[in-house]
Amino acid sequence: KRMISFFYLGIILFLAGAIASLIFNQRAKGFAYILTSIGAIFLAIFGVLLLSSPPVNILSISITPILEFVFRGDTISGFFILVISVITFSVSIYSIGYTKGMANKGVLGFLFSIFIMSMYAVVLSGNVITFLISWETMSIVSYFLVVFDTQEKSAKAGFIYALMTHVGMAFIIALFLILYKYTGHMDFAGIKAAAGNLPDAVKTMIFIFAIIGFGTKAGIVPLHTWLPEAHPAAPSNISSLMSGVMIKVGIYGILRIVVDILGVGPEWWGTVIIIIGAVTSVLGILYATVERDIKRLLAYCSVENIGIILLGIGASMILASNGLYKLSAIAMTAGLYHTLNHAVYKGLLFLSTGSLVHATHTKNLEEMGGLIKLMPYTAFFFLIGSVSICALPFFNGFVSEWLTYQSLLSNFQAMSATAKVAAPLGGAALAFSGALAVACFVKAFGIPFLGLPRSHHATDAKESPPSMITGMGILALLCLVLGIFPGHTIKLFSPAVSSLTGIEYMLPSGKGIIHISKTAVDLSPLAILVAMIAIFVAVVVLIRIVGGKSRVTHGDSWDCGMTSLTPRMQYTATAYTNPFRRIFEKIYFPIRSVNSVYILKPLILKSISYTNEIVPSFDKYLYNPITDFIYSISGKVKLLQSGSIHLYLGYILITLLLLLLFWF
Repeated sequence: KRMISFFYLGIILFLAGAIASLIFNQRAKGFAYILTSIGAIFLAIFGVLLLSSPPVNILSISITPILEFVFRGDTISGFFILVISVITFSVSIYSIGYTKGMANKGVLGFLFSIFIMSMYAVVLSGNVITFLISWETMSIVSYFLVVFDTQEKSAKAGFIYALMTHVGMAFIIALFLILYKYTGHMDFAGIKAAAGNLPDAVKTMIFIFAIIGFGTKAGIVPLHTWLPEAHPAAPSNISSLMSGVMIKVGIYGILRIVVDILGVGPEWWGTVIIIIGAVTSVLGILYATVERDIKRLLAYCSVENIGIILLGIGASMILASNGLYKLSAIAMTAGLYHTLNHAVYKGLLFLSTGSLVHATHTKNLEEMGGLIKLMPYTAFFFLIGSVSICALPFFNGFVSEWLTYQSLLSNFQAMSATAKVAAPLGGAALAFSGALAVACFVKAFGIPFLGLPRSHHATDAKESPPSMITGMGILALLCLVLGIFPGHTIKLFSPAVSSLTGIEYMLPSGKGIIHISKTAVDLSPLAILVAMIAIFVAVVVLIRIVGGKSRVTHGDSWDCGMTSLTPRMQYTATAYTNPFRRIFEKIYFPIRSVNSVYILKPLILKSISYTNEIVPSFDKYLYNPITDFIYSISGKVKLLQSGSIHLYLGYILITLLLLLLFWF
């Protein structure tokens, strides 16, 4: 009862925040976000308690014999509740300053609270009806958040998002109808108990529908097209929730249906997941690398990280199908840990980007520059997020990607030759995407923060208010804590791993050491950090002893012989990524144009304008042909609507005659 009381307290605070936002609207002054931040703390405690307890029935409301709302929590739900709560707490504090002076901030606060509650409802749904209604609520509310800005681009992004999310919804409804037909149950516990008797062909169909339905929300390639459109269009605090948390609800759906309910499947399921993960991770970071819109860049990076999560899940499924359950548990740990890590550092990066956009009023990297002097806190936090997403020690991204590497290499112990080929290729894709991520975030940090301001947007920028800095600081600290103390973190959510893999899995307590079974690989980030600090201090002391006290002198930067440096002499984001455009032009389909204006052609040049745009390959070869086909069919069908009442009466007569003919 005490555990459930934390849940009720949290939900009541979220409801109070939503109501307060509507009542006070522009006079709310952040009060609603204070309520949601406290509510997130209560729900985080509830999630932690769920991780260490058996399944709990939370609430059941029966309206009709069919329409029954059931909320039930288990260890899997507890893990995702914890992830949602951590990001919500930081974003709520950040939003106090971010929404100050914003038009319609009361409506935004209301939608903010309802959006988060809908995600909690999805991961706590105990039956099909509750899940579908919660899922649809999450999709509809997030649509309104995407179009909240009311600009034309936001409307277009919202339309693409609504279209893709309801295509996914159609597949989700279909898979639940199939499960109900063959199991006769609407609640997940009954479906799971009866799923073992499903025919193999039916299981395969459910697996495919789950990957398409939930993969659309997660943003897997080629169902990712909505993500780089919707995330940049939403307010930055909402972008942080959508990219850090909402797409993870898609991962929850895959785990709940494919791994938890269907159980251990054939090996090729895991192979398919690894292939999807590899393609998603590589293409996601390739498109991120050449982006100049910083929010679109981060959105594509979310696509990449969803691919990395799927690599761990796919490796776990392959190992489980070969009876290697301990290794399967470690691979699942990698997938869940990266789910948590990505939520933290991507939430931090979107909040830092929101701080940039809030100060400069532009998302174009080419219009920034020199902001490290004007916005030192934002620069520091963005750097921590960049280091984390690049998987560099001693930050959290390193641990989960290292575990994913180990899990993919462990597939050499599988029996199938296919697995022995697919898994190392997945590891190669992970290595390749990791290298590109470093190149991507050298640009993402260097162009806006270093050098000289490139426009008045950057020149007039000011540091964000304390609440925004605090929200970013919490996630930045977590990036370091999750990287230095991985053993304690994994021990916390190991019950969720046990629930998904069916094997008790526990790390040595209190040591902070990750051990990969049947290998000689141990990793203690804390010990390595202490050793490196000791070496660094020793080197500094040695230099001071040998070289004595140094004298510091200041001078101008190297200016290539010019009298003074100007912003136009700096490296641009376009120039930095031009080699990538040329190397991968078969993927990017770059469109280049150079427009030269001469005073005296061809000797005296007045100006040159250069543009280099890319065409997403899936838009060109998949979605555009489908769209063109639909438009052509629609044009022909439109001829039937002539506006003549006589023709419409004729349609009715023909329809009645056909019905009579087929009826008798």
